Amino acid sequence: MRVLIYSHDSFGLGHLRRCREIAHTLVQENKHLSVLILSGSPIIGSFGFKARVDFVRIPGVIKLRDGDYTSLNLHIDIEQTLAIRSSIIMHTAEFYDPDLFIVDKEPLGLRGEVEDTLRLMKSRGTQCVLGLRDVMDDPELLSTEWERKNTVPALTDYYDDIWVYGLPQICDPLEGIDLPPSVQRKMTYTGYLQRTGAHDAPMPVLEKIDEDTPYLLVTVGGGGDGEDIIDWVLSAYESDPDLPYPALFALGPFMNSELQHDFQVRASKLDNVEAITFNAQFESLVDRAIGIVGMGGYNTFCEILSYDKRALIIPRTVPRMEQYIRASRAQELGLVKMLENTGQRDPQTMATALRNLPQQSLPSSVVVPGLLDGQDNVIKLANKCFKAKQNLIKSIECEEPALSKKTGSET
Repeated sequence: MRVLIYSHDSFGLGHLRRCREIAHTLVQENKHLSVLILSGSPIIGSFGFKARVDFVRIPGVIKLRDGDYTSLNLHIDIEQTLAIRSSIIMHTAEFYDPDLFIVDKEPLGLRGEVEDTLRLMKSRGTQCVLGLRDVMDDPELLSTEWERKNTVPALTDYYDDIWVYGLPQICDPLEGIDLPPSVQRKMTYTGYLQRTGAHDAPMPVLEKIDEDTPYLLVTVGGGGDGEDIIDWVLSAYESDPDLPYPALFALGPFMNSELQHDFQVRASKLDNVEAITFNAQFESLVDRAIGIVGMGGYNTFCEILSYDKRALIIPRTVPRMEQYIRASRAQELGLVKMLENTGQRDPQTMATALRNLPQQSLPSSVVVPGLLDGQDNVIKLANKCFKAKQNLIKSIECEEPALSKKTGSET
C-alpha cells in the first residue's frame, strides 16, 4: 500500500513536522506500507526519516507581508514557480499511484496547485483525505478566505474524509464555514498526535547546560516571527540574573540571521542562558526540559501534552489568530498558562511568569478523554481508507468479466 502526503508550506516547521509524524505512525503500524511526502520545505533533508518514508522536494515559496507569494530561492516569476510545483505534484502522484492521498490544511493546495491532482486521484479511485490542525484561524477571517478561494465545493467533490488532528473541546476548525451536512459527516476528530521516542535521541552538547541540569526550553518553532518572544525572555534573564533555572533558547532555522547573531551574543554574556539555532531531534530537548516557553503552535502544543510539561504560552495574533485561540482554550481547560504580548514586553512581568512556571500543574492533572489518541485514530482511519480502495478494486474486477461476457454474447 502507498500513501502520498502533500504539505504546501515552505516557511516554518509546523506542517512538515506534522506530516512526518503521520508518515512515521503509518509505516510503523504496517510493514507493507510506504509513504512519500511532497514538501516545499528547504530543510526537509535535515530531518531523519524511517524506512519506507521518503520525500520529493518541490520549489519553495514564501508569503510576503501583504499576503502575496514569491519564489523562495529561484529568481523566477511566482506563476512559473507555481506551474513547476503543480507539474511535479501531478506527475509524482500519477506514477506513484497512491492508495491514499492526504492533503495537509489547504484543500486545493497553494493557489489551487493540487486541484488537478485531486481530480486525477478521484478518477483512479484513490481515497483522498484533508488533514486539518485543531485550529485554523478566527472563524470570520477563515470564512472570508475560503469563500474567496471557493474551497467548500472541493470538500464535496474531491474528499472522502476530513481528519481533524485535535478535539472539539479545544476548537472546531471549520466553525463559521457554511458546510453542507454531507461534508460535516466526513469530519472526524482524531485527538492530538502524541510524540514518542525522545529518550532515544541524543542531547546536543551545550556549554552551560549539561544533561543533569534542569532548564527551561524557549522555542519559537521555525523562528520566522518569534523574535519578540526571544527578546522578551532574554530581557528577563538580563534584568534578573537570579532566576531559578537556566534557559535554552531554540531560535529556529528561519529566523533572520542578523537577529540570530544578536540573540546569540546576548546569550553568551549570561551564565545561565544558552542559544542554539536548530536541532532536528527537537523532541529530546522538550523531554529533558522542566518547563516550556513558546508561542503555542500545533507541534509545540502536541509536545507539551506528550511529554507532560508545564508551559507558558505567548501566542502571536498576526497574521492568524490560531495560536491565541489554541492557547486561550487550553488555559481554560487548565493545560497551560498564557501570557499575552501587548507590545510592552516588561522584563519584570516575564521574570515573574518564569518564576511561577515550575509551580504550575502538569497537563496530566487534567482529564480530557481522547486527548492524545491521534496516532491510534489515524491508523484506524487510514485502514478504513485502504479497505474502501480494495473494495472498489474488487467491484471493478467483478464488473469487468460480466461486461466482457455481455459484450461477447452481443457480438
